[in-house]
Amino acid sequence: MPKYAKFIKDLLTNNRKLEELETIALPQNCSLKIQRKLLNKLNDPWSFIIPCVIGKGMQEKALEDSGASINVMPYKLFLKLGLEDMRPTRMTIKLEDWSIKKPRGVSEDVLVRVDKLIIPVDFVIIDVDDDVKVPLILGRPFLNTIGALIDPRGYETHLGP
Repeated sequence: MPKYAKFIKDLLTNNRKLEELETIALPQNCSLKIQRKLLNKLNDPWSFIIPCVIGKGMQEKALEDSGASINVMPYKLFLKLGLEDMRPTRMTIKLEDWSIKKPRGVSEDVLVRVDKLIIPVDFVIIDVDDDVKVPLILGRPFLNTIGALIDPRGYETHLGP
């Protein structure tokens, strides 16, 4: 019989007792973590809507979602803007409702103006329903490009340098 099996058998049949546990003083930061007295973690920064101008002057609203890792545009808006260059892609996107969408492609370097900033943005083009109130989703790459500063405690957002 292996040694570990004999040890466990002896423990279970009360033939063997565990050694007495030793008390160790923990530093304050470890003690607080164990007692869960640290401050609660803040949620990720919220999502917000910003007005923007796409292409040659089309006014749109964009959902700025700090949880999104890509920028998304509906296919109908892509056609409406008259954009022509779309690179095929093999990616699939899992949406919030766990459904999976296959994008039509990726449109690169679409000019988006937010306030005084003009930024080239890469959009993933997908088919969505017509009842979309906010057609564009701009994710973390866009926030990083424009140098956005988000203060979740003060609920403030500063776009641009």
